[in-house]
Amino acid sequence: MRNFFLSFSLFIGLLSCSQDKLSDVLKKYNRENIPYITAQELAMPKTKAIILDSRESNEFKVSHLRNAIHVGYDDFNLKGVKNTISNKDTLIVVYCSIGVRSEDIAEELKKEGYTNVYNLFGGIFEWKNNGFKIYDSSNNITENIHAYSEEWSKWLLKGKKIYD
Repeated sequence: MRNFFLSFSLFIGLLSCSQDKLSDVLKKYNRENIPYITAQELAMPKTKAIILDSRESNEFKVSHLRNAIHVGYDDFNLKGVKNTISNKDTLIVVYCSIGVRSEDIAEELKKEGYTNVYNLFGGIFEWKNNGFKIYDSSNNITENIHAYSEEWSKWLLKGKKIYD
């Protein structure tokens, strides 16, 4: 009986380890049809991209990347993006909290013919975890990060977690 519990404990431990990396979580939830760009790559001065925030407006107001355009998720309006970004070869980076919702929005852009669309690996959480600046609704630098949910917030290692 003790061997059963030991085996069972090891099995549960292995299962939980498979979720210990952000890359594993993204593989679980994403189809990976959209290439990733890292926070470091996006932060490079030579990377000139239009940045789209696919989180909800309450999340965006608390924290967002500088110059990001809020497009939302539940109320995403493809027509609005088409009016804003007419050149379909423009470098576009979409982000959310960790990179799940942003993949869905990026896929819609790809279907519409946008050719240079990337998903920010780890989203705004990885951006902040790497020490890059985050801005609030007044475009002031902030340590507050909308953490989306208790479950996903474990991936945010820096900053102050804010929930609605």
